[in-house]
Amino acid sequence: MKTELDLQIACEFDNLPSLEQFAMWADKVLSQYRDESELSIVICDEAQSQQLNNDYRGKNKPTNVLSFEFEAPPGIDIPLVGDLIICPAIVLAEAQEQEKSFHDHFAHMVIHGCLHLLGFDHIKSDDALEMESIEKKILFELNIADPYRDDI
Repeated sequence: MKTELDLQIACEFDNLPSLEQFAMWADKVLSQYRDESELSIVICDEAQSQQLNNDYRGKNKPTNVLSFEFEAPPGIDIPLVGDLIICPAIVLAEAQEQEKSFHDHFAHMVIHGCLHLLGFDHIKSDDALEMESIEKKILFELNIADPYRDDI
């Protein structure tokens, strides 16, 4: 594995994926674009997610995943890609609403967040199609159904 992961559990939550699962999901993405990567994933409660989402995106509600890309100062070359902040309560609610496995949806959020850390976004439709295509391919390799199918 080329990705070094720092996993921080900042809230109590049942049935979280293991450190090994988080690391594997992140590495599936990051190793395609980087020779080596370092990443932090913080598992937080809804209040912290809402606060960060409001502070950094102007959206006063909790969200599933927030991505904070690391920008190294000039002349500093380290493999840190950034931080993902994931709220398991939101991930679980979405998984139930979309009739998906909690861990499968968590995998999607890690993959989605890592792509954001690499500079991908989904604001324009062409960019969204590219990002979704990469997500679907990686999820398929993990035997996880296409999260964008309408008939799930």
